[in-house]
Amino acid sequence: MKFEHFVQVGDHQIGGGGPPVVLAGLCVIESEDLLRQTAGALVKACEEAGLALILKASFDKANRSAIGSFRGPGMKEGLAILGRVGSEFSIPVTTDVHTAEQADAVAEVVDLLQVPAFLCRQTDLLVACAATGRPVNVKKGQFMAPWDMRHVVDKLQSAGCEQVMLTERGSSFGYNRLVVDMAGLESMRSLGVPVCFDATHAVQLPGAAAQGTGGDRDAAPRLARAAVAAGVDAVFFETHPTPSEALSDSATALPLSEVPVLLKQLAAIDGALGGR
Repeated sequence: MKFEHFVQVGDHQIGGGGPPVVLAGLCVIESEDLLRQTAGALVKACEEAGLALILKASFDKANRSAIGSFRGPGMKEGLAILGRVGSEFSIPVTTDVHTAEQADAVAEVVDLLQVPAFLCRQTDLLVACAATGRPVNVKKGQFMAPWDMRHVVDKLQSAGCEQVMLTERGSSFGYNRLVVDMAGLESMRSLGVPVCFDATHAVQLPGAAAQGTGGDRDAAPRLARAAVAAGVDAVFFETHPTPSEALSDSATALPLSEVPVLLKQLAAIDGALGGR
């Protein structure tokens, strides 16, 4: 499908037929040093693969399975860390917005606002994000059909946001299981917005672990490769130097050491397609 619309995030263009942009980083900010280490490795890997990077990390994981799970440093400290690391490496940054009241403060620091999947239908949140003037990325709810995301796009555009993109992160299929509809990626692109594929959240097994979410990280690279072959405009994944020690999504985060090979594979697949 020839696709002209794109979203501008910092110096990077998502969509418009260019190579897929990489949105990657820690699930949650554990420390500034760890985010800096991760960012440095991602910058190098993306440069080697010829792909653009937008650094992602959450300041608060508001939807953890268990009450005692680590949530992050909070908005004030987390945004300060994101801002410093992004400036140090001269890369755009993105993070989740959970409430309408957070939108303005988050937009002062990040280049792309991200609305979590569970919140994709929250009208007040979408309108508040649109009002900031920043590009907005909305993750498709696990409970929604790809074509029903047209209502999300309409809400944002009606509120004045023309820089809209959507992210696929799998659909609920019975208990503790997500599946990915590759044909649905094109269904969402047909709404006139760029589409990103979230490889690591798509392999989650929600609530399947003793105190949280399980998953199968080994399947994430396969799905990422398939999504690029299907023509997505961006790929999202979470990574960690030692995933087994990650304080959030330890079952699905990709080992940081394996990212360079994956990115070169994604670039090769995109190159073999001759543009999208």
